Amino acid sequence: MCVPAGSVPTVSTAPDNPWLSWEYVQRNWPDIADALGQHVSLTVEAIVLATAIAVPLAVLAHLRPRLAGSVLGLSGVLYTIPSLALFAILFPLIGDRRTTVLIGLVMYALLVLVRNVLVGLQGVDPAITDAARGIGYSRGRILMQVELPNALPSIVAGLRLATVTTVALVTIGVIIGYGGLGQLMFRGFRSQYHAEIMTATLLTVAIAVVADVALWLVGRATTPWTRRDA
Repeated sequence: MCVPAGSVPTVSTAPDNPWLSWEYVQRNWPDIADALGQHVSLTVEAIVLATAIAVPLAVLAHLRPRLAGSVLGLSGVLYTIPSLALFAILFPLIGDRRTTVLIGLVMYALLVLVRNVLVGLQGVDPAITDAARGIGYSRGRILMQVELPNALPSIVAGLRLATVTTVALVTIGVIIGYGGLGQLMFRGFRSQYHAEIMTATLLTVAIAVVADVALWLVGRATTPWTRRDA
């Protein structure tokens, strides 16, 4: 090809292996959507189950202060178990990938949730509970209608932290072949395909941000008195 004198030939500077590629997303959307759905469903199920376990445990520790150390200690021990070791032990026993990852996620979310619920319950102004007791509220009614509502800000804060942490931890499930968007990350690392790694990473961050904002909005809606105090 002849190039006119004095002109500079145009050279494409687009990398062969870009970090961001819409073409990759279009070509691989079925795989991406499947991994995204798996990631979101695991996160939601883990947080729901962990909350269902953590709230009764925290209430028990609040009503029986002598048990508080044991409850927090147990949840702390579960949190310190390395995820690689945990999945390696659980998967041969359970035999189901999804259940194995779900159990691990629930275990890791318990410490944050139990601690925050308990701190919220313990932080209720004693004058409020004394006033409720003085007008004839039973212990159960005080818990349900006074302490738990007043502990909501701390509970929501724990939910937000546990949810964001769980979104990140789902990717660890890749070691047993069920890690949501972690599957795409791992596949991208093996093939050194940057677009796959970055797409999965950005989607993981997006899930965490959306979930955190959603829970923040729920917290504002359910605790209007905190806005008045502010």
